[in-house]
Amino acid sequence: MRFLPFIFTICLFVLFYFKRFFVIRFYPPVMNFTIFLIFFSSLFTRETIIQKFARMWSKNLHPLELEYTKKLTYVWCVFLFLNFVVSVITIFLNDTVWMFYNCFFSYFLVGTIFIIEYIVRIIFRKRHNL
Repeated sequence: MRFLPFIFTICLFVLFYFKRFFVIRFYPPVMNFTIFLIFFSSLFTRETIIQKFARMWSKNLHPLELEYTKKLTYVWCVFLFLNFVVSVITIFLNDTVWMFYNCFFSYFLVGTIFIIEYIVRIIFRKRHNL
C-alpha cells in the first residue's frame, strides 16, 4: 500500500510520455496552488496551519514559538506561490524542462527549505531557551 502513490506517479509519467497528454502538465500547478491556498488562508484564522502542526508535538507553545510559526507560514506562502508560478511557466516549455522542474527540482527545493528551517528552529530554540 505504501508504494501505491509511487506506482501511480510512474504510471502517470509513462502515460504522459507515450500519449502526450497535455493536461497532465497542469497537475503540478494545481497542486502547488492548492497547497498555497491552504497555507495562505490559514493566515486569516486563529491558528496557522504550521501552528497546528507545532501543537501536535507540543501542546503548550511559548508566545515566541507562536510568532515564529506565524512568520514561517509567511515564508512557506511566498515559496509555494513562487513554486506555483514557475510550474505554470514550465507548462509552456519543453518536456525535459517541465519534467526536471516538476519531478525533481521543486521537491529538492521543498526538502532544502525543510532542512534550513529545521536548523533555524534548533538555533531559535537554543537562543531563547525553549
